[in-house]
Amino acid sequence: MKNLLSIVGIFLFFISPLKGDEKIKKNLDPHKYNFYTGMFDFSDDGKKSALFGVQHNNENLYRESFLGTLSPVTGFMITGDSATYLYTGIEANYDLGKIQFTPSFTPGLYGQGDGKDLGHIVEFKSEIQLSVDLFKDTEMGFSYNHLSNASLGDKNPGANSYMFNLLKKF
Repeated sequence: MKNLLSIVGIFLFFISPLKGDEKIKKNLDPHKYNFYTGMFDFSDDGKKSALFGVQHNNENLYRESFLGTLSPVTGFMITGDSATYLYTGIEANYDLGKIQFTPSFTPGLYGQGDGKDLGHIVEFKSEIQLSVDLFKDTEMGFSYNHLSNASLGDKNPGANSYMFNLLKKF
C-alpha cells in the first residue's frame, strides 16, 4: 500500500504543471455524480462480488495546489454480498486532451455484511479513473481501486476492484 501511494504521489508531482489548465476551470459545474458498477475484489475468486456505487463531487469547491486541481468527493458503494463502504476524500482532475485522468484518495467506513472481511471498519480507497466525454456534461469511464486498512487491524487482505463509470454534471 505504501509503495502504491508513493508511486501515485510521484506521478502527481510530475504532472502537476497541468494544474493551471484553463479548460478544467471553464468546465466546472456545481455538481457531478459518478454512477458506477463493476467487480469488487476481482482478484479473490472466493470473495469477488458485483458492486454498485454513486459518488458526488461539488466542483465549486475545487482548489488549486501543487498537485493540480483538487476537489472533495463523497460516495457510497454496496456489493452483491451486502458489504458497504461509505467514504469521503479528495480527487485530482487532469485534462489530457480527450481523456480525463482522475486519481483519488478516500478514507471511509466499511461494513462486511456477508462479504469479505477486510480486517477493520476503517479502510482507505486509492483509485485511478480514466474517462472520455460522450455528450455535453456526460462522461464514460473506467476505474480501478484498492481498499486497504493500512494495517490498522489484525489482518489487512485488501480488495482490488474495477468499475465502469457514468459521470453526469447537473
